[in-house]
Amino acid sequence: MSPSNSTSTKGNASVSPAENGFIDSFSMLNSEKSVEEIIQQPLLHGIDDHLIEFSEALRTVAKALRRVTEGKASAQAEAAEWKRKYELERQRNLQLEQNGGDCTDGRGGNPEDRTVISDENSDQCELCCGKDDISAQEVLRDGEPDSNPSSVPNKMMRKASFKLSWYCKGEKCDRHKHDIVSFEKGNITTAERSSKQISLKWESPPQTVLILTKPNSTSVRILCLEMIRWLNEQKKLNIYVEPRVKSELLTESSYYSFVQTWQDDKDVLLLHTKVDLVVTLGGDGTVLWAASMFKGPVPPIVPFSLGSLGFMTPFHSEHYRQYLSSILCGPISITLRHRLQCHIIRDEAKSEYENEGPMLVLNEVTIDRGISSFLTNLECYCDNSFVTCVQGDGLILSTTSGSTAYSLAAGGSMVHPQVPGILFTPICPHSLSFRPLILPEHVTVRVVVPPSSRCQAWVSFDGKGRKQLGPGDALVCSMAPWPVPTACQSDSTTDFLRSIHDGLHWNLRKTQSFDGPRDP
Repeated sequence: MSPSNSTSTKGNASVSPAENGFIDSFSMLNSEKSVEEIIQQPLLHGIDDHLIEFSEALRTVAKALRRVTEGKASAQAEAAEWKRKYELERQRNLQLEQNGGDCTDGRGGNPEDRTVISDENSDQCELCCGKDDISAQEVLRDGEPDSNPSSVPNKMMRKASFKLSWYCKGEKCDRHKHDIVSFEKGNITTAERSSKQISLKWESPPQTVLILTKPNSTSVRILCLEMIRWLNEQKKLNIYVEPRVKSELLTESSYYSFVQTWQDDKDVLLLHTKVDLVVTLGGDGTVLWAASMFKGPVPPIVPFSLGSLGFMTPFHSEHYRQYLSSILCGPISITLRHRLQCHIIRDEAKSEYENEGPMLVLNEVTIDRGISSFLTNLECYCDNSFVTCVQGDGLILSTTSGSTAYSLAAGGSMVHPQVPGILFTPICPHSLSFRPLILPEHVTVRVVVPPSSRCQAWVSFDGKGRKQLGPGDALVCSMAPWPVPTACQSDSTTDFLRSIHDGLHWNLRKTQSFDGPRDP
């Protein structure tokens, strides 16, 4: 609205109503209102503009801070990898100096430090993939050779080696295709690796078996006694058990004095250099416990079903002799179950090295609100991209092997365990449009408790190791380079479908009656 002119201008002369001795009160009232609107409107717009600029500046600062904190995890992982390589190289040089330039394994390295199994994309592992195979397990020997192995009872002089290869429709491929995507004559094609089954073939016979059992179970204890006796007398294998089981065996009979165990956590870290095969007697929880014992490479696991649910335990205990005889001879089909590697970075951390972890999980990482009555407030990032802010009871980051566990109960989808990916499943979200996601395997997921959060959060790893996350703390998750190979009774797909049919009674219903109405 334009103001009424209280001054008229014509040429160079101006005439004011005051000069004529008369003031129009109505005109003056309109003029004051007009001036007030003119003064107020630009000020309001100016304030809005300044607020917008200030909020944009705050967003820029927040993004910069997030990038700095996100860089901590990647920098720490890279530094840890370089430190590991440096220590390995230093140990090899010392070994070379002690042996005069010739190492015990003929390759110039300390064989106990070698990685024994890796997936096809493991550029972080020390051993490279074979030309025609996914990965190869190298022969491992003790540091000091013994000219007379029989003089020392139960001494493992060699570790069984094996190779993994792809099978296509039951027939072994002559060569594994390392190129996932190929470009020929302008056409893009893929290797169709999802239709291939992984097979394990022993290059040298297994010599050492680790048996892990579910505690406080009479049926499991009886089966363990029988299996140990059979493996020792018929298969002539070295047997490892947990210290708890060793005490139970010696209480039962002094016959089991040949069974070996470990003393402390340091010995547990070296189990993968001594054990060729792991046998679990229990349910899926026993498989999780077996996987948690190995912080790096994991020997092949043969899971026997003696629990309530068995999504990862396809073998029946009553036929254990037949199954183990076939597995020890090989070849066998296996499922490579991927794990998540997690770190916690606290808000007060002054360096990227100040973190807690790594924690390896086979099923899922769960972040929840604990006993708080407030909704969780979690900022989620995928690599450098903001995903969403979770408001609800919590969030589940699951592997595909854990898709049939907590993630499924929270509304997530069932996924084949050999599909490499990370499941992003909210727990009772406040928004009905918040649906689960499946992210690719190569991404790094970062979950941050913002400083403005009303409450703290809690994180647990495979249902254990519960830790508190305060405002400003972050959880960083990525795919671990060491999968868990589990033996299959038939193949990975058949075992997976059988498990969801038997364990979940998936899509079980009565067949529709045939005597109803029909199309004309």
